[in-house]
Amino acid sequence: MSKNTNSRKVIVSCRFSYLHCHEPHSINGDDPRYGLCAIVPKSDEKTIVEIIKAIDAAKKEAILKWGLTPENIKTPLRDGEVDFPDNEVYNGCYFFNANSKEAPQVVNAKVQPILDKKEIYSGCYGRISVTFYGYYVDNVYGIAAGLGNIQKIKDGEKLSNRVDAADEFEVIEDEDLLC
Repeated sequence: MSKNTNSRKVIVSCRFSYLHCHEPHSINGDDPRYGLCAIVPKSDEKTIVEIIKAIDAAKKEAILKWGLTPENIKTPLRDGEVDFPDNEVYNGCYFFNANSKEAPQVVNAKVQPILDKKEIYSGCYGRISVTFYGYYVDNVYGIAAGLGNIQKIKDGEKLSNRVDAADEFEVIEDEDLLC
C-alpha cells in the first residue's frame, strides 16, 4: 500500500546523475541546493505515467493559485535523446532535475542510513521521492521538482569524467625525479 496521499508526489525509480546529496551545490551563483538529475528509462512506462500525472496535478493546483492559464508552462520532464543525442547514458530515457534547500535523507535498500559518502554517487540506481509544484519567476510559469529523500538500490557505472590516477601515471623511481 502506498504511503503517498499527495497527488503531486511520486516515488521515482531512476539512475542518479549530477548527484549532490551530502553537500549543497550552487549553479551559476544561485543559492546552494541539494539535488540530482533523475534518469528514467522510457521502457518504465508505469513510472513515466506517474510522473506525468503528478506534473498535471501540480499544473492544476498552480493554475488555481496563479488565477490564470498561461500559454506556455515549462515542465521538468525532458527527452534525453533530444537534449543529449550523443550521450549514451540518456539514450532511451527521460530525465528531470530535482532539488531542495534541505538535505535529503539518504538510505539503502533496507532503509538504513547511508553514512559513507562514497557509497552513493552519480551512476548508481535507486528511488527518490519528488513533489512537483508550480512556480513563477522572471515572467516564466513552470513546474519544478522538489527533491524529498533518496534510496540507493544498486550500484552502477560511475558517471564522471574523472580518471583514476593509476590509469594516468606510471611509477617514478627516485632517480627519475625531475628536481
